[in-house]
This record gives sequence, C-alpha cells and structure tokens, in this order.
Amino acid sequence: MADKLRLGIPKGSLQDATIALFQRAGWNIYANGRSYFPSIDDNEIECTLIRAQEMARYVDHGALDAGLTGIDWVVESGREVKSITSLVYAKQSRQRVRWVLAVPDDSPYQKAEDLADKTIATELVEVTKRYFAEKNVPVKVEFSWGATEVKPPTLADAIVEVTETGSSLKANRLRIIDTVMASETHLIANPASYDDPWKKQKIDNLALMLQGAIAAQGQVGLMLNVQKANLAAVLSVLPALNSPTVSALSDPNWVAVNTILEESVVRDVIPKLKAASATGIVEYPLSKVVL
Repeated sequence: MADKLRLGIPKGSLQDATIALFQRAGWNIYANGRSYFPSIDDNEIECTLIRAQEMARYVDHGALDAGLTGIDWVVESGREVKSITSLVYAKQSRQRVRWVLAVPDDSPYQKAEDLADKTIATELVEVTKRYFAEKNVPVKVEFSWGATEVKPPTLADAIVEVTETGSSLKANRLRIIDTVMASETHLIANPASYDDPWKKQKIDNLALMLQGAIAAQGQVGLMLNVQKANLAAVLSVLPALNSPTVSALSDPNWVAVNTILEESVVRDVIPKLKAASATGIVEYPLSKVVL
C-alpha cells in the first residue's frame, strides 16, 4: 500500500481560508458540507476536518501525522507536537490574531491587576490562568462555550477573547485593556511521523509550498525593457524584494528588468518607470514566492 500522510484541516472559522491557501500552494481540497473527510488531488494525502482546538491532541496521539492549527491551541493543550512552520493567515486578514483581555466600556477596570477576585470568561482557560498567575492576580477563570462577548458584566467581569480587528468587541461595548497572547496558524507534526523519512519530506514540501503561497499574497511581478543608458534611473525607483534581475536582450543597447514588489505600490511605481524611459512594462500576478 502506498504511503499516506494523514493531514488535519481546521474545521470552522479557518476552514475556508486554509482551503484557499492550499489551492494557491497547488493542492485542491474539495470539502463536502456533510463529510469530515474532504478529498484532495494528491494520492499521498488523506485529509480530515478537525476543530482547531482539538488538532494538537490528535496529532500528539498519532491519529494524524500533521495538521494546521493556531499556536494558541497548541499552547493551551500542552501537547507534545512539533511545529514545522508558522503560517500567518487568519479568517479575515493576513495578520496574527490576538487573545485580549477586555472589559465593559463603562467599567472601572483599567489593567489586569484591577480584576483581583473577579470572574473571567474564555475558551483559552489554561493560558488565561497562567497569565493571571504570572501577575499574582487571583481570579476565577470559567470556560466559555461561545458568545463570550455578551457575558460581561452580568455573567463575567471580563473576558479573554480572540480578535483580528477588534470590531466585534467594540460592537459589544467592550474595550481591550491588555493582550494575553498573539497567535498564528502553525503546521504541526507528530514527532514520530516526522522521524519517518518519507513523511518528513512530504511535510517539509507542504511547508515550503504553503509558505510560498503566503509570501506571494499582496505581491506582483513586474517586467520591463529599458536602454542601458537609462537603467540606473529605472532601478532607482524599483523597491525590489531582493534585487531586480537584469537580463541582456538581442539588442546590446537594451536590457530586460524583472522584479517583485508590493501590489499596493504599483500604481505609484509604473508612472515613475515610464518617466524613466522604461517600455514594455508588464505587471503579472504571483501564486507563490519561494525564497
């Protein structure tokens, strides 16, 4: 029987973003709404949808060889898994999420120490307990099954909740008084699985391509032609990823320039390139950037 890598895909808020990331990396995952076993166009991988909160447990047990989950849930679980790479993407954005300590807008609490002997509601119970213990602040930490933002002030004095933008907290008239921890998605592996040469190679290849897909987000390629006499002027306006590639053309007086830059600056850069006598300017999308 051919080797198979048992891979956990996070079910829930990260599911769509993860499937989209895999598609950009070169793998198409097809998730049926009723099935926990999505198909993938790679005969060497078997996918299972698992809640991010439980991923580290099943990777630790060996039921899965690898999986994607937030490092917050790995820390919360205390499981012995190997982090292969960090993948900074989230449900709505390409940034880390934060677990924050939040209180009602009109409450008198300004810092963690003000919450001594108060009740804190959160899904991230163990991390929250350690946070307050390190500050020597006695609190009661209660597990929240969801809708955590609505619990203060009647069901809890404060909450520790995950946020990307803080908009949901503001909508529920809560204000942030501290960050408990920052988190991002990690590709994690079972240590024994990672000791297997074939599985290690497969996991490392996944990590490489997923990182390449993330690196390409917000980046575009730009190529152009320019006379050698104007090359210095063109290069002076190019904010390159590393440095532009300059190639000879059949006409010895001309060169081709190829580079990668942030998509957000292209609208400012192209007019400057044109003013510097660049011609044949072509912008093209990128699916992966492997450094």
